[in-house]
Amino acid sequence: MEPRSTELDPRYSAPRAGALPWAGARERLAAAEVFWLSTVRPDGRPHVTPLIAVWSGEALHFCTGPDERKARNLERNREVVLTTGSGRLDEGLDLVLEGEAVRVTDEPRLRELAAAWREKYGQDWRFEVRDGAFVGDGGPALVFAVAPRTVFGFAKGDPFGQTRWRF
Repeated sequence: MEPRSTELDPRYSAPRAGALPWAGARERLAAAEVFWLSTVRPDGRPHVTPLIAVWSGEALHFCTGPDERKARNLERNREVVLTTGSGRLDEGLDLVLEGEAVRVTDEPRLRELAAAWREKYGQDWRFEVRDGAFVGDGGPALVFAVAPRTVFGFAKGDPFGQTRWRF
């Protein structure tokens, strides 16, 4: 999927910065190992937690136990933000992906995703698929796909810049 628009925000960009191509941002989303997931608690307060995720089929996928806070939050509000980046001020690219978390229950698709988790994160992240969920040592895990609605890219260093991709 390609963005319908790509824009550089001059307010947050060096004069010689240019909008970044989506292909590079998508590659970084696929390669990143740690993400921060933001959800909304029932009382409206934010909840943020680190997790791992896999880019597949033009969406970012994560999993969570059905009794975890993030799963309970998603029952009421499926709007999420996933962020990743270098953790450095003067280099790298930070990415902020906004979208709706949609539960994945199709078992052939879940088997594909389980293989992607194992390939990216190794044998410690091995899942079986049963009853529309991942099943591992910690019990069942619900799987969610987040297709990007909007992604912000914050290029750091020289030149710095903010690119927005809309889908």
